[in-house]
Amino acid sequence: MGEVIGFPQRERQVEPEPLWREAVGHELRTERQRQERTLADVAEDAGVSTQYLSEIERGRKEPSSEVLRAVAGALDLRLVDLTIRVARTLSRVRGPVCLAA
Repeated sequence: MGEVIGFPQRERQVEPEPLWREAVGHELRTERQRQERTLADVAEDAGVSTQYLSEIERGRKEPSSEVLRAVAGALDLRLVDLTIRVARTLSRVRGPVCLAA
């Protein structure tokens, strides 16, 4: 009798869990756009540069808690509100759990 050769298994494509800074940036951008405000407007109110706010929204920069408070405040959000939104976003992500050893 011959050898049985199985079909190759396709690996499931799982989107990687976003980084905290990416999720924060997404929530800030979503809120800013919901309010129909420009980057320059929010950046001025928060006391940061437009370029820096853009980098935060794109998840490229890891802002300090002071900067997050300033940007959230410029959008009339409390830090706890922003944190809850980010936690909800991250809780919807499905995929492998990575635990640091």
